[in-house]
Amino acid sequence: MEKTSILALVISLVICLISSLLGFSHAKHGLLVVIGKVYCDTCRVEFETKLSQPINAKVHLECKNRTDERIVYSKDAVSDKLGMYSIPVEDDHEDELCEVRLIESPRNNCNEMMESWRKARVGQTRRDGVTDLTRQTNNLGFKIKPEDVDTKACVKVLEEMGFVVDGKTRMVEIPS
Repeated sequence: MEKTSILALVISLVICLISSLLGFSHAKHGLLVVIGKVYCDTCRVEFETKLSQPINAKVHLECKNRTDERIVYSKDAVSDKLGMYSIPVEDDHEDELCEVRLIESPRNNCNEMMESWRKARVGQTRRDGVTDLTRQTNNLGFKIKPEDVDTKACVKVLEEMGFVVDGKTRMVEIPS
């Protein structure tokens, strides 16, 4: 009985070890992919509304060493007509800080970067417990030129969202 228990324990440990090794082997071969979206804020409120429009903008992924801020990985991409981008990432960047940032908008009337949404940090490691190889960033955005804002449409949409909008000053408040 005792030999059977020990044999069962040894077999279980061997199975666990083999499974772990196969899992690590598989993870090494899959590239991580960063995905995200770029949009034009047509109401200049610095968040997406149903009036926001996708932009096929240039973005840049950069991973820096945490201590000396030396760039260890860098890659450019362009979002598609739906504003979506996809950046394959080689190697594991567990010890680096990785961010995707806006580079350029193709639209002359929507090229002002929003301070809050001009860059997004993204984890680039397989050693974080996430089994999916896709890493999604927060959406990034540009603001439309003030003279191109459709104030009536924006006020309507913001009120539908529960905001109180002063039509004269275009100040947006969240009701308490």
